[in-house]
Amino acid sequence: MTLEVVSNESKVKEDSINKCLEELNVNLHEVYYYTVETESGLFAKKKYTTYMTTKYAVKTFVKDFLTELAKNMNTAFNIEVKESEEIVSAIIVTDNNAVLIGKDGNTLSAIQTVLRQAIRNYGNFGIKVNLDVAGYKAKRERNIIYEVKKIAREVMKTHVDAKLDPMNSYERRIVHTALADFKNIETQSDGEEPNRYTVIKYKESEQD
Repeated sequence: MTLEVVSNESKVKEDSINKCLEELNVNLHEVYYYTVETESGLFAKKKYTTYMTTKYAVKTFVKDFLTELAKNMNTAFNIEVKESEEIVSAIIVTDNNAVLIGKDGNTLSAIQTVLRQAIRNYGNFGIKVNLDVAGYKAKRERNIIYEVKKIAREVMKTHVDAKLDPMNSYERRIVHTALADFKNIETQSDGEEPNRYTVIKYKESEQD
């Protein structure tokens, strides 16, 4: 299981990119790539090296990675992998979703972290991967938004800060985003991983 990556070097950045596109026989919107600029020689001449992989190759790699995981766990997955707006999304459905999700989604989060690192090992493509099991994360996100908005309204009434239970970085971002437009409310993450948490705080406005 490998991710196909090509590289080409040139004195002109655009040339190094175009050489990779020609080698892969694709268009720019079909790939992930990054270019490294270096200087060498007595006169510090610049050269550019572009590293490139296709979106199709990444989706195939993700599916193969998860299929191999299923074999190692002696279970069967149904896997759907899609790419949209530069995010690779994989949805898994199995007869035992709870095992893959884990307590508070910890197993799912760990699998996603390992998958992201497996892709990162092939280069600094900045590929975003979102892994979900039977819509767990989507449902969890809706529940978090509902709960923190309710808590925020209570904080606005009482002016008493509320400390939330520990959450992973993905869930903390949901909280920050959900309350970003709340007047008189600010959010702050405190603590150390894996027990980092978010505090919903009352903030006086300039008119108060």
